[in-house]
Amino acid sequence: MSDLKKENKEIVQRAELHRKIWAIADDVRGAVDGWDFKQYILGILFYRFISENITEFFNSAEHEAGDLDFDYAKISDEEAECDFRPNTVEDKGFFILPSQLFKNVVKNARDNENLNTDLANIFKSIEGSAVGFASEDDIKGLFEDVDTTSNRLGATVAEKNKRLADILTGIAEINFGNFQDNDIDAFGDAYEYLISNYASNAGKSGGEFFTPQTVSKLLARLVMDGKTNINKVYDPTCGSGSLLLQMKKQFDEHIIDEGFFGQEINMTNFNLARMNMFIHNVNYNNFSIKRGDTLINPLHKDEKPFDAIVSNPPYSIKWVGDADPTLINDERFAPAGKLAPKSYADYAFIMHSLFYLSSKGRAAIVCFPGIFYRKGAEKTIRKYLVDNNFIDCVIQLPENLFFGTSIATCVLVMAKNKTENKVLFIDASKEFKKETNNNILEEKNIEKILDEFRSRKEVEYFSRYVDKAEIEENDYNLSVSTYVEKEDTREKIDIKVLNREIEETVKKIDELRASINEIIKELEDE
Repeated sequence: MSDLKKENKEIVQRAELHRKIWAIADDVRGAVDGWDFKQYILGILFYRFISENITEFFNSAEHEAGDLDFDYAKISDEEAECDFRPNTVEDKGFFILPSQLFKNVVKNARDNENLNTDLANIFKSIEGSAVGFASEDDIKGLFEDVDTTSNRLGATVAEKNKRLADILTGIAEINFGNFQDNDIDAFGDAYEYLISNYASNAGKSGGEFFTPQTVSKLLARLVMDGKTNINKVYDPTCGSGSLLLQMKKQFDEHIIDEGFFGQEINMTNFNLARMNMFIHNVNYNNFSIKRGDTLINPLHKDEKPFDAIVSNPPYSIKWVGDADPTLINDERFAPAGKLAPKSYADYAFIMHSLFYLSSKGRAAIVCFPGIFYRKGAEKTIRKYLVDNNFIDCVIQLPENLFFGTSIATCVLVMAKNKTENKVLFIDASKEFKKETNNNILEEKNIEKILDEFRSRKEVEYFSRYVDKAEIEENDYNLSVSTYVEKEDTREKIDIKVLNREIEETVKKIDELRASINEIIKELEDE
């Protein structure tokens, strides 16, 4: 498929997804706060996808065995219990009975007086199917945010059921085609879309936002550039899992040998990330998403080091810092000699990622620009990173790429196996396509950045490969603008031509003034 056709297909799929989701929102809006509403949409989207996923899993096996008419959705629960439950949880991580499948529940949703409690029991049953199995922690609590008995859905059971039926039938009408063939991250895209429409009204702050697809794509390609395979990929602040999944999308499945690892502090995002993994057919034994504060309680110590780390940590958030004197002895933070300031945790996330990075690995981290020039402890940590040759590249991105902030962010690329003591600076601030709400990185923009990342040729107004000595002279300032000159796009003025034009204008003014004086004199003489 040509790039243009693929791009058009993505636009059509995304438009269909947004149109349908907003239509569902219109039906239910007013009853449920927008922020809460997104949990119902995403939870029931997930319910539909895993229902289709397990149905396809059973159907494919039966069709290959010769029973071309088999349809798991049409068999009895008793037959499913007897013939299909055994060994399924070991393979899929969960089990759903035919009567519990999304397509069978939605058929009678409008007439089911027990819809809300039936759904609650189905969600409990899906989570319960994994109890005692290796997938238990990956399934536990996935539907926690989808409380179908909550009064947020309505004061009476009838009201709750009507709104749940509206959501179920609305989601049933979304045409995803074959989900695995979709060109967009439908689940992540739905998440970003719902946040962008509701976040301002719900008073939610930044840090919970989904990393845009095009930024995720750039990070994935940066950490994988020139590599044929990696051991595993890690995101210490994984949100809804979009960066990890972009790694899967960009490369053949076998290039990441041991799977996907992430940690997330927010419960809702933790649930979404796990849902996202299942939806993208990443089996439970190929991912480990854990919940907790990465800086204070990192939960993947035993899995490090990682050949690839991608991250978009929350910008300049507060953390405990030197209020906890034991942290300066933490093996992640001790080498720099200083902790990230209590008001700005950015370098705590960076030092954490550096410690978890393998000797041949690469990390790409979205950063707030201020961390590259602020003084104090942040300068001390920058000095440590530069002096030890860990900083590979700093890329200035365009403004307005992320929902919720128009700030022009940067990408910091780190590596432990550099052969030259230099840092590449790329000014990609002009590399974007303007869209209605946010700018995006097109394929040609990403390729231009990657070409320079590989070649390290100095390009006027775009890139410079800078010796460590020059960075020292600049007091360890790592701002791209310190090293890459901005092109002056103002109109160039020829002073000689301008002077001639002024002289001509003055001459004309003098002639006009003389003519006016003559007219006035003639009038006075009459």
